[in-house]
Amino acid sequence: MKTKIKYIRKRDGSLEAFNSEKIAQAIYKAMKSVGKDDFETCKKLSEDVVLIVEEKFGGREIPNVEDVQDIVETVLMKKGFIDAAKSYILYRQKRTEIREAKKLIGVSDDLKLSINAIKVLRSRYLLRDENGNIIETPRQMFRRVAKAIASVEKFYSKNWEEVEKIENEFYRVMVNLEFLPNSPTLMNAGTELGQLSACFVLPVEDSIDGIFNAVRYMALIHKSGGGTGFSFSKLRPKGDVVKSTMGIASGPVSFMQIFDVATSVIKQGGRRRGANMGVLSVYHPDIVEFITAKAEEGKFQNFNLSVAVDDKFMEAVEKGDEIFLINPRTGREVKNLPAKFIFDLIAEMAWRTGDPGLIFIDEINRHNPTPKLGNIESTNPCGEQPLLPYESCNLGSINLAKVVENEEVNFEKLKELVDVAVHFLDNVIDVNRYPLPQIEQMTKGNRKIGLGVMGWAEMLIMLNIPYNSEEALQLAEKVMKTITDEARKKSVELALERGSFPNFEDSIWPNKGFKVLRNATTTTIAPTGTISIIAGVTSGIEPIFAISYVRNVLGGAKLLEVNSLFEETARKLGFYSKDLIARIAREGSIQKIEEIPSDVKRIFVTAFDVSPEWHVRMQAAFQKYTDNAVAKTVNLPHEATIEDVKKVYMLAWKLKCKGITVYRYGSKKQQVLTFTPPEILLKAEEEPITVDAEYAGGCPVDTCLH
Repeated sequence: MKTKIKYIRKRDGSLEAFNSEKIAQAIYKAMKSVGKDDFETCKKLSEDVVLIVEEKFGGREIPNVEDVQDIVETVLMKKGFIDAAKSYILYRQKRTEIREAKKLIGVSDDLKLSINAIKVLRSRYLLRDENGNIIETPRQMFRRVAKAIASVEKFYSKNWEEVEKIENEFYRVMVNLEFLPNSPTLMNAGTELGQLSACFVLPVEDSIDGIFNAVRYMALIHKSGGGTGFSFSKLRPKGDVVKSTMGIASGPVSFMQIFDVATSVIKQGGRRRGANMGVLSVYHPDIVEFITAKAEEGKFQNFNLSVAVDDKFMEAVEKGDEIFLINPRTGREVKNLPAKFIFDLIAEMAWRTGDPGLIFIDEINRHNPTPKLGNIESTNPCGEQPLLPYESCNLGSINLAKVVENEEVNFEKLKELVDVAVHFLDNVIDVNRYPLPQIEQMTKGNRKIGLGVMGWAEMLIMLNIPYNSEEALQLAEKVMKTITDEARKKSVELALERGSFPNFEDSIWPNKGFKVLRNATTTTIAPTGTISIIAGVTSGIEPIFAISYVRNVLGGAKLLEVNSLFEETARKLGFYSKDLIARIAREGSIQKIEEIPSDVKRIFVTAFDVSPEWHVRMQAAFQKYTDNAVAKTVNLPHEATIEDVKKVYMLAWKLKCKGITVYRYGSKKQQVLTFTPPEILLKAEEEPITVDAEYAGGCPVDTCLH
């Protein structure tokens, strides 16, 4: 619609071109929230608004945003759209409250992000001056990152215009929250530090020099924002001889304490908590001590623990056979134990404490893209990235909620995002400043990247597909196959332009029909944590953790948050009320609330509504078409049994997952998700579900929020 109005004044005083389409979209959003899906009517209403704006302001002065919004309210009321007008008014009030809260946080929000997203950006990501003052906005952060990652294009013979075009592509997908890279890239790109990778694996050799070199290297990586994984399986067992001193070895668990303490010290000075994965082979003589290492709460707080089990062990559990424990120094069998005893102990400790998990080491190495370089023995802290010693990987995730249009998946848009994301992540490898030369050599030799997803729960809700359904599993496979196929296609394209990864000829890919390939791996499902908070969606492939809850934000303040898709549905169907939202915040689930329609209950299932089997099956569906591994937590209710944990572990192995983690609610005193236990729901003093600022779903303890 042509108009005399050329500009509108924003709240910060800046001018922006007047766009009547934005008015139509705002009216449409209000109308849709009350069940009226008629965009043509909204366009006509927006034209009425523009006519009044012209009449009131003409060419004499520039209207501001509030002026136009006041006129929208008036037009909706006069035309009889009372419900839509109320919805629009409530939206304005809510936005005003959010703006005021952001002022208290002290960040200029130029992207209309959530309060919690702004709080997370302030604490972790936005640059500060030497006095600690924030010196960039979220939009400027994304521009800083895009510019830094695109800068490498000049080394591949791109001219200035081509570099600028690529920079703008990278910027667009980030500022639209369609794709976000891992946290170190957002924090460090374009800065002096320049370390951009999230995950590393370091070797731990069986010597004092080897052990303390690993501690030193870990400290350097944590200081730069990365997380580390270790296999302690090569360390001689407790009580073994130390020939150089004629002393007695203290064993891997004792040395792990040094790594744990060093992590605590380092994280106090950084923006990002340190996190580690500790892995021990199930055949190590100290395996029982390792399994029970977290029996006392507070021990090894900076570690996730996983037992590396192979097919032989799992088969021995099924058959009731014994296994031999082997001294890694001598290679000799030193003891035999029933496999079921070890398996039962793992399950009991996971039930009690959440640790250890399992990594299925044979399944991991069956998909090792470079077996000639050695076997994979460990993963990064959350288990999604199996890596060789001294290898690192940079990750990024596509926001699946952004590819749903008109209740359908736009697969063409998904492919376009994959192309941009793979290009971005490959560039990161070249821009990156590595903490160690060994890491740079290994990383550039294989050029592994890990493109994953977030917002899977939101995608399913927008498509009216229950999380715990066969339809969801089928879609999971289709979405992930599309991503991996397109990622490899883009990797081939980059290889034709830039060359294959140096270890290509010694990899599995020539035998799979590939003549060139830029990256040894392309896909990983990470627990997206804080980047999913920025994007406003649920972490990774997790179900929504709650529908209504209280979030702890700045300075102990508490903020009631409601799942926006649920609120939209409740308003549209006419059962929304503040009392209902408060009740949901106390109960956690909507499944027993009678006034909510059954078809809504079917779609809005939370992590604790989903049975353990469906959690595992969803992980397996994504794993089927993922190069690396899938980070996923099987959330168990407090009343779950040890037998339930055993079933989860056995099913994960049979469905060819690469690892598995469980968390039984309440098994740790310190957790970032709390809700009222069912037995006290009827008491007057009942408390609502409460989550910490950086929780976005999945495992509700600190070591999982990396």
